[in-house]
Amino acid sequence: MRLPETTCLTIEREPGVLHVTLDRPDAGNALNATLIDELIAVFEAIRDDRSVRAVVLRGAGKHFCVGADLREVGDLDAADRHATTAHNRRFGQLLATIDGAPQAVIVLATNAALGGGFGLLCVADVTIVTTALKTGMPEARLGLPAAQILPFVVARLGMAEARRLGVTAADIDAGEALRLGIAHHIVDHLDDGETQLAAVVANVLRCGPAAIAETKRIIADQRNVDMDQVLDQGAAVFTDCLFDGEGVEGTRAFLDKRAPRWADT
Repeated sequence: MRLPETTCLTIEREPGVLHVTLDRPDAGNALNATLIDELIAVFEAIRDDRSVRAVVLRGAGKHFCVGADLREVGDLDAADRHATTAHNRRFGQLLATIDGAPQAVIVLATNAALGGGFGLLCVADVTIVTTALKTGMPEARLGLPAAQILPFVVARLGMAEARRLGVTAADIDAGEALRLGIAHHIVDHLDDGETQLAAVVANVLRCGPAAIAETKRIIADQRNVDMDQVLDQGAAVFTDCLFDGEGVEGTRAFLDKRAPRWADT
Protein backbone atom coordinates (compact mmCIF):
# COMPACT_ATOMS: atom_id res chain seq x y z
CA MET A 1 0.00 0.00 0.00
CA ARG A 2 1.34 3.41 -1.03
CA LEU A 3 -0.16 6.39 0.76
CA PRO A 4 -0.64 9.58 -1.27
CA GLU A 5 1.40 12.71 -0.80
CA THR A 6 -0.61 15.27 1.16
CA THR A 7 -0.44 18.98 1.96
CA CYS A 8 -3.57 19.39 4.10
CA LEU A 9 -3.28 16.14 6.06
CA THR A 10 -0.70 14.77 8.45
CA ILE A 11 -0.50 10.98 8.38
CA GLU A 12 1.18 8.70 10.89
CA ARG A 13 1.13 4.93 10.84
CA GLU A 14 1.56 2.50 13.70
CA PRO A 15 0.89 -1.25 13.71
CA GLY A 16 -2.74 -1.72 12.69
CA VAL A 17 -3.67 1.96 12.94
CA LEU A 18 -3.50 4.92 10.56
CA HIS A 19 -3.68 8.33 12.26
CA VAL A 20 -4.97 11.04 9.91
CA THR A 21 -4.98 14.66 11.09
CA LEU A 22 -6.83 17.44 9.26
CA ASP A 23 -4.03 19.98 9.10
CA ARG A 24 -5.39 23.43 8.27
CA PRO A 25 -5.46 24.80 11.82
CA ASP A 26 -5.40 28.47 10.73
CA ALA A 27 -8.65 27.85 8.85
CA GLY A 28 -10.24 25.70 11.55
CA ASN A 29 -9.52 22.67 9.33
CA ALA A 30 -12.17 23.89 6.90
CA LEU A 31 -12.82 21.44 4.09
CA ASN A 32 -11.40 22.89 0.89
CA ALA A 33 -11.12 20.94 -2.36
CA THR A 34 -7.57 19.84 -1.64
CA LEU A 35 -8.37 18.49 1.82
CA ILE A 36 -11.41 16.62 0.48
CA ASP A 37 -9.41 15.11 -2.38
CA GLU A 38 -6.60 14.06 -0.05
CA LEU A 39 -8.95 12.37 2.38
CA ILE A 40 -10.61 10.45 -0.44
CA ALA A 41 -7.20 9.42 -1.77
CA VAL A 42 -6.09 8.13 1.64
CA PHE A 43 -9.21 6.02 2.17
CA GLU A 44 -9.05 4.69 -1.39
CA ALA A 45 -5.39 3.77 -0.90
CA ILE A 46 -6.11 1.64 2.18
CA ARG A 47 -9.42 0.13 1.03
CA ASP A 48 -7.97 -3.32 0.34
CA ASP A 49 -5.19 -3.23 2.94
CA ARG A 50 -6.27 -5.34 5.92
CA SER A 51 -3.06 -4.49 7.76
CA VAL A 52 -4.78 -1.16 8.47
CA ARG A 53 -7.36 -2.16 11.06
CA ALA A 54 -8.44 1.28 12.26
CA VAL A 55 -8.30 4.85 10.99
CA VAL A 56 -8.24 7.68 13.52
CA LEU A 57 -9.35 11.16 12.40
CA ARG A 58 -8.36 14.27 14.35
CA GLY A 59 -8.06 17.99 13.72
CA ALA A 60 -4.89 20.01 14.22
CA GLY A 61 -5.15 23.06 16.47
CA LYS A 62 -8.24 24.25 18.30
CA HIS A 63 -11.05 22.76 16.19
CA PHE A 64 -11.82 19.41 14.67
CA CYS A 65 -13.44 20.87 11.52
CA VAL A 66 -15.50 24.04 11.06
CA GLY A 67 -17.11 22.69 7.89
CA ALA A 68 -16.84 23.78 4.27
CA ASP A 69 -14.34 26.45 3.33
CA LEU A 70 -16.90 29.17 2.64
CA ARG A 71 -14.33 31.45 1.06
CA GLU A 72 -13.73 28.78 -1.54
CA VAL A 73 -17.50 28.31 -1.94
CA GLY A 74 -17.87 32.08 -2.34
CA ASP A 75 -15.40 32.00 -5.23
CA LEU A 76 -17.43 29.45 -7.21
CA ASP A 77 -18.59 30.76 -10.58
CA ALA A 78 -22.35 31.00 -11.04
CA ALA A 79 -21.77 30.66 -14.78
CA ASP A 80 -20.34 27.18 -14.33
CA ARG A 81 -23.08 25.40 -12.44
CA HIS A 82 -21.75 21.99 -13.42
CA ALA A 83 -18.46 22.72 -11.64
CA THR A 84 -20.30 23.89 -8.52
CA THR A 85 -22.46 20.79 -8.46
CA ALA A 86 -19.39 18.60 -8.92
CA HIS A 87 -17.61 20.46 -6.09
CA ASN A 88 -20.49 19.83 -3.69
CA ARG A 89 -20.90 16.25 -4.88
CA ARG A 90 -17.22 15.56 -4.21
CA PHE A 91 -17.84 16.09 -0.49
CA GLY A 92 -20.65 13.56 -0.65
CA GLN A 93 -18.19 11.16 -2.24
CA LEU A 94 -15.85 11.73 0.70
CA LEU A 95 -18.56 10.89 3.24
CA ALA A 96 -19.63 7.84 1.27
CA THR A 97 -16.02 6.67 1.00
CA ILE A 98 -15.44 6.97 4.74
CA ASP A 99 -18.84 5.47 5.50
CA GLY A 100 -18.02 2.47 3.33
CA ALA A 101 -14.48 1.98 4.59
CA PRO A 102 -13.87 -1.65 5.64
CA GLN A 103 -11.71 -0.47 8.54
CA ALA A 104 -12.99 0.84 11.86
CA VAL A 105 -13.10 4.65 11.64
CA ILE A 106 -12.67 6.52 14.92
CA VAL A 107 -13.00 10.29 15.33
CA LEU A 108 -11.55 12.29 18.21
CA ALA A 109 -13.07 15.77 18.10
CA THR A 110 -13.04 18.91 20.20
CA ASN A 111 -14.57 22.38 19.84
CA ALA A 112 -16.14 22.98 16.41
CA ALA A 113 -17.37 20.05 14.32
CA LEU A 114 -19.83 21.94 12.13
CA GLY A 115 -21.42 21.28 8.77
CA GLY A 116 -19.00 18.99 7.01
CA GLY A 117 -17.31 18.33 10.34
CA PHE A 118 -20.66 17.12 11.68
CA GLY A 119 -20.90 14.89 8.63
CA LEU A 120 -17.55 13.33 9.51
CA LEU A 121 -18.82 12.55 13.02
CA CYS A 122 -21.86 10.85 11.51
CA VAL A 123 -19.87 8.48 9.30
CA ALA A 124 -17.45 7.40 12.03
CA ASP A 125 -17.89 4.02 13.67
CA VAL A 126 -16.82 5.40 17.05
CA THR A 127 -16.86 9.09 17.95
CA ILE A 128 -15.05 10.51 20.97
CA VAL A 129 -15.68 14.17 21.81
CA THR A 130 -14.63 16.60 24.50
CA THR A 131 -17.05 18.55 26.66
CA ALA A 132 -16.14 21.65 24.61
CA LEU A 133 -17.75 20.20 21.48
CA LYS A 134 -20.09 22.36 19.41
CA THR A 135 -21.59 20.55 16.45
CA GLY A 136 -24.55 20.62 14.10
CA MET A 137 -25.64 21.64 10.61
CA PRO A 138 -25.70 25.46 10.31
CA GLU A 139 -26.19 25.38 6.54
CA ALA A 140 -29.85 26.48 6.61
CA ARG A 141 -28.78 29.70 8.36
CA LEU A 142 -26.78 30.41 5.18
CA GLY A 143 -29.78 29.67 2.99
CA LEU A 144 -28.36 26.30 1.92
CA PRO A 145 -29.40 22.69 2.44
CA ALA A 146 -26.90 20.32 4.03
CA ALA A 147 -27.38 18.33 0.87
CA GLN A 148 -24.48 15.90 1.06
CA ILE A 149 -24.61 15.46 4.83
CA LEU A 150 -28.30 14.77 5.40
CA PRO A 151 -28.44 11.19 4.03
CA PHE A 152 -25.78 10.19 6.54
CA VAL A 153 -27.49 12.08 9.36
CA VAL A 154 -30.72 10.20 8.62
CA ALA A 155 -28.78 6.93 8.68
CA ARG A 156 -27.17 7.86 12.00
CA LEU A 157 -30.03 9.51 13.87
CA GLY A 158 -33.25 8.60 12.09
CA MET A 159 -35.59 10.82 10.15
CA ALA A 160 -37.22 12.61 13.07
CA GLU A 161 -33.99 14.00 14.52
CA ALA A 162 -32.56 14.73 11.07
CA ARG A 163 -35.64 16.81 10.27
CA ARG A 164 -35.43 18.70 13.56
CA LEU A 165 -31.75 19.48 13.17
CA GLY A 166 -32.08 20.31 9.48
CA VAL A 167 -34.89 22.85 9.83
CA THR A 168 -33.59 24.53 13.01
CA ALA A 169 -29.83 24.47 12.29
CA ALA A 170 -29.58 23.99 16.04
CA ASP A 171 -26.23 23.90 17.80
CA ILE A 172 -25.53 20.63 19.59
CA ASP A 173 -23.29 20.35 22.63
CA ALA A 174 -21.41 17.27 23.79
CA GLY A 175 -24.19 16.07 26.08
CA GLU A 176 -26.83 16.21 23.36
CA ALA A 177 -24.42 14.62 20.89
CA LEU A 178 -24.11 11.67 23.28
CA ARG A 179 -27.89 11.48 23.80
CA LEU A 180 -28.56 11.49 20.06
CA GLY A 181 -25.94 8.87 19.28
CA ILE A 182 -23.62 11.19 17.38
CA ALA A 183 -20.98 10.69 20.05
CA HIS A 184 -20.18 7.50 21.94
CA HIS A 185 -17.77 8.85 24.56
CA ILE A 186 -17.36 12.28 26.20
CA VAL A 187 -14.09 13.30 27.86
CA ASP A 188 -13.08 16.48 29.64
CA HIS A 189 -9.79 17.05 27.83
CA LEU A 190 -7.97 15.80 24.77
CA ASP A 191 -5.50 13.94 26.96
CA ASP A 192 -8.45 11.97 28.35
CA GLY A 193 -9.58 11.49 24.78
CA GLU A 194 -6.29 9.86 23.89
CA THR A 195 -6.77 7.45 26.79
CA GLN A 196 -10.29 6.60 25.63
CA LEU A 197 -9.03 6.29 22.07
CA ALA A 198 -6.37 3.80 23.12
CA ALA A 199 -9.04 1.65 24.78
CA VAL A 200 -11.25 1.73 21.67
CA VAL A 201 -8.34 0.88 19.38
CA ALA A 202 -7.34 -2.02 21.65
CA ASN A 203 -10.84 -3.45 21.30
CA VAL A 204 -10.76 -3.04 17.51
CA LEU A 205 -7.41 -4.81 17.27
CA ARG A 206 -8.88 -7.81 19.09
CA CYS A 207 -11.33 -8.25 16.20
CA GLY A 208 -10.68 -9.93 12.88
CA PRO A 209 -10.23 -7.37 10.09
CA ALA A 210 -12.39 -9.36 7.68
CA ALA A 211 -15.08 -9.67 10.35
CA ILE A 212 -15.10 -5.90 10.81
CA ALA A 213 -15.35 -5.34 7.06
CA GLU A 214 -18.25 -7.79 6.72
CA THR A 215 -20.02 -6.38 9.78
CA LYS A 216 -19.95 -2.89 8.27
CA ARG A 217 -21.12 -4.21 4.88
CA ILE A 218 -24.08 -6.06 6.39
CA ILE A 219 -25.15 -3.00 8.36
CA ALA A 220 -24.84 -0.75 5.29
CA ASP A 221 -26.96 -3.17 3.26
CA GLN A 222 -29.92 -2.49 5.56
CA ARG A 223 -30.39 0.98 4.11
CA ASN A 224 -31.66 -0.24 0.74
CA VAL A 225 -31.23 3.17 -0.89
CA ASP A 226 -29.25 4.27 -3.92
CA MET A 227 -26.87 6.61 -2.09
CA ASP A 228 -25.25 7.82 -5.32
CA GLN A 229 -28.61 8.96 -6.66
CA VAL A 230 -29.48 10.70 -3.38
CA LEU A 231 -26.15 12.54 -3.33
CA ASP A 232 -26.35 13.49 -7.03
CA GLN A 233 -29.75 15.06 -6.48
CA GLY A 234 -28.53 16.83 -3.35
CA ALA A 235 -25.56 18.37 -5.17
CA ALA A 236 -27.85 19.77 -7.89
CA VAL A 237 -30.18 21.29 -5.29
CA PHE A 238 -27.20 22.81 -3.45
CA THR A 239 -26.10 24.57 -6.66
CA ASP A 240 -29.60 25.96 -7.21
CA CYS A 241 -29.72 27.31 -3.66
CA LEU A 242 -26.23 28.78 -3.86
CA PHE A 243 -26.76 30.75 -7.06
CA ASP A 244 -30.53 31.25 -7.38
CA GLY A 245 -31.85 31.07 -3.84
CA GLU A 246 -31.16 32.18 -0.31
CA GLY A 247 -27.59 30.94 -0.46
CA VAL A 248 -26.63 34.06 -2.41
CA GLU A 249 -27.56 36.25 0.55
CA GLY A 250 -26.54 33.73 3.21
CA THR A 251 -22.97 33.18 2.03
CA ARG A 252 -22.47 36.90 1.33
CA ALA A 253 -23.72 37.76 4.84
CA PHE A 254 -21.32 35.24 6.35
CA LEU A 255 -18.35 36.68 4.46
CA ASP A 256 -19.46 40.23 5.37
CA LYS A 257 -19.80 39.17 9.04
CA ARG A 258 -23.43 40.26 9.30
CA ALA A 259 -26.79 38.60 9.75
CA PRO A 260 -28.65 37.56 6.59
CA ARG A 261 -31.78 39.53 5.71
CA TRP A 262 -34.17 36.87 6.92
CA ALA A 263 -32.58 36.84 10.41
CA ASP A 264 -33.81 40.41 10.94
CA THR A 265 -37.48 39.54 10.50
